[in-house]
Amino acid sequence: MAERLSIAYSPCPNDTFVFHAWSHGLVPGADAPEVTFADIDVTNGLAERGELDVLKVSYAALPWVLDTYTLLPCGGALGRGCGPLVLTRPENGDDLSGRTVAVPSERSTAYLLFRLWAARAVPGGLGEIVVLPFHEIMPAVRDGRVDAGLVIHEARFTYRNYGLRCLADMGEAWERETGLPIPLGAIIARRSLGAERLRELTEAIRGSVRQAWDDPEASRRYVLEHAQEMDPDVADQHIALYVNEFTADLGEEGRAAVRALLTRAAAEGLVPPLGPGALDF
Repeated sequence: MAERLSIAYSPCPNDTFVFHAWSHGLVPGADAPEVTFADIDVTNGLAERGELDVLKVSYAALPWVLDTYTLLPCGGALGRGCGPLVLTRPENGDDLSGRTVAVPSERSTAYLLFRLWAARAVPGGLGEIVVLPFHEIMPAVRDGRVDAGLVIHEARFTYRNYGLRCLADMGEAWERETGLPIPLGAIIARRSLGAERLRELTEAIRGSVRQAWDDPEASRRYVLEHAQEMDPDVADQHIALYVNEFTADLGEEGRAAVRALLTRAAAEGLVPPLGPGALDF
């Protein structure tokens, strides 16, 4: 019997929705993995250190981890109309020159999109970049501890509750320039598992996605118990936005989006360049 796989993903509704069936041993022929819940900045670090077998990471982290891990063609998060937002207080102006900005990770896709945008939109240059856990960013902006915050996920539905305004939508800027979906979170697996086990793993994840779509209510309790007191309606919106056709199959368009992001970021010196075939599965 093969050793039980270890996986880390976030407690966000899209991940718990996608992985509910597999993590509970409900996918026929696939053993349930050992699950660790962690913020994306933590999982990026786990991947860089080569810990765990399967991880949900930022697409932005791929250039540092693809020697050890391979990008799986399913389970991740890409989409349209779901990009990171730059938030400020209403009394702040539109110019971020010299301003302090909180971000969830400097190895996140959100951060790459933000830096690519800021290279054109903030000619005076940004001020200090502060890395904060995702759930601390909006309170920090609201309370004036930072001038602006880069937020992801359900924050696009809740930022007004903190009295904040959206200065810019990184996804809108990306889609306008490239016409491609926004690559957010990737699923990677250790290359040393071997080709056969990687194919089995891919089918287990796809089976979990299909079960989630076929019976959304089955995962509801699991989703809500990990959603950090999120309103159920917000959780539903979150899932609808981030779980889509790219979750089942990255496809050529999805891979083109990933290549475009990492190629542009490498040109700006934000990430190392990808080698030939680095994204192949």
